[in-house]
Amino acid sequence: MNKIRKGDLVAVLAGKDKGKTGKVMRVVKDGERVVVEGVNFHKHHVKPNQQGRESGIVRKEASLHVSNLALVSPSTGKAVRTGFQTVIAANGEQKKVRVAKQTGEQLDPS
Repeated sequence: MNKIRKGDLVAVLAGKDKGKTGKVMRVVKDGERVVVEGVNFHKHHVKPNQQGRESGIVRKEASLHVSNLALVSPSTGKAVRTGFQTVIAANGEQKKVRVAKQTGEQLDPS
């Protein structure tokens, strides 16, 4: 189970975009890198193709390493360190959930 998943709101802790927040668009295969919406833009040169795409320079979001990101707490709006905790669900099953270390609140819905 990864600490950062698609759809999470994260804050950038290091790099040229330090201090910015954004939503995780996708997690790259190995789970070590993620693409965050509106953060870490790179310019990419593209060639024209037969389907009608024009050539030019396109700005795209590049991936960031997960060590440079932290989840944003929904209650405080600040970056928090996260841990895992086992919780017993209503049907009696054990469920592993993400928890903010400072406040102890659950970061996973339900």
